[in-house]
Amino acid sequence: MHKEKDKLYHFVGIKGSGMSSLALVLHEKGYQVQGSDIEQYCFTQRDLEKAQIPMFPFDANNIKAGMTIIAGNAFSDDHEEIQAALKMGLPVIRYHKFIGEFIESYTSIAVTGSHGKTSTTGLLAHVLAGIAPTSYLIGDGTGHGDPEATFFAFEACEYRRHFLAYAPDYAIMTNIDFDHPDYFKSIEDVAEAFQTLANQVKKGIFAFGDDKYLRQVTANVPIYYYGINDDDDFQAKNIKRTTSGSEFEVYYKGKEIGHFLLPAFGLHNIFNSLSVIAASYIEGLDMALVSEEMQTFRGVKRRFSEKIVDDMIVVDDYAHHPAEISATIDGARQKYPDKEIIAVFQPHTFTRTIALLDEFAATLDLADQVYLCDIFGSARESQGNVKIEDLGAKIKKGGTVITEENVSPLLDYHNAVIIFMGAGDVQKFERSYETLLSSTRKNSM
Repeated sequence: MHKEKDKLYHFVGIKGSGMSSLALVLHEKGYQVQGSDIEQYCFTQRDLEKAQIPMFPFDANNIKAGMTIIAGNAFSDDHEEIQAALKMGLPVIRYHKFIGEFIESYTSIAVTGSHGKTSTTGLLAHVLAGIAPTSYLIGDGTGHGDPEATFFAFEACEYRRHFLAYAPDYAIMTNIDFDHPDYFKSIEDVAEAFQTLANQVKKGIFAFGDDKYLRQVTANVPIYYYGINDDDDFQAKNIKRTTSGSEFEVYYKGKEIGHFLLPAFGLHNIFNSLSVIAASYIEGLDMALVSEEMQTFRGVKRRFSEKIVDDMIVVDDYAHHPAEISATIDGARQKYPDKEIIAVFQPHTFTRTIALLDEFAATLDLADQVYLCDIFGSARESQGNVKIEDLGAKIKKGGTVITEENVSPLLDYHNAVIIFMGAGDVQKFERSYETLLSSTRKNSM
């Protein structure tokens, strides 16, 4: 199905993080690729533009005879382009279904979990690609298609059980947590989805040992647990966390297999790296080479992406769940132990905000000061009976609500770390702050 290089693939929703990654993979493998999306700028489109992949505004007239349509999961079948394709009798394949077929010719490693998927997939792709020909698909919009690839590393999302379209050789499972409350009914419902995926894995599963739900997973293949405890198959010992990263030894069933330096921050990144080390070890890769590649990892987009503006460290991070907020603040404390940490948070979806209101407040209070932006709602939901002030009232470390037009309260901080967190459009608040900060400090000199 995927051998004909003259076939033209049209992506409906090409700027989506997974869709843009897949478009890049197919383009680099020599297929003809184009796509459509909203006209608003998205951070994923930069790599598509660099690859000169044609992009158009949504329009039914984009659909032409002979195309194969890859449809993003964010768009229902009544979307104008999908409707046009169906009326013309063109093949329309959902993103996750396409990947499910595509991975069959590789040694595939799916990275899934409620949190940590993108960072772990990024590290896995970086390590594998430095050692063997590897194609990869990362949820930050990064994709690479090596024509000689033997490995395929990809991010697998649990939302709406989309990852059940995959039967990978291996699966990394970082954790099971309650998220996407607009779809999942309970934590048990989430766990059931992961159990179903586990039944489809062909060679082995690498699971975080401290997660009680992952400890309950059963499979027809070996399950290797990783962590820092003696009952973990892959165990990190002698951990040193410094302002330049983390250093540790890894033991497999009591035997040391390597010494590793990771230029990333937060305990969660040590756990993520353990899953990559475990997968590499079981696949027989040289641990010295794995260690060498790990030292040059520079992170993924929108995961603790930092810059210096005047005397402030400004961080952009995708964290939109309490567990992710906690991990991000932990990483900031490790890297900048002597600086004040300011959190600016934009909740993503009303359903998640309602379901996790108390947890959001508790984890945001790990920062020294907290500011909030209006809730970024999803097109799939109604506002419900929650507003941003409800979260602000539960936060002890501030909880002041700011607007894009007035971020001036953030100017009170000097020589500190300010973290803009969220999965919506929190970056517009960051841009307003950076502009105001630069002009105000410049004029005061």
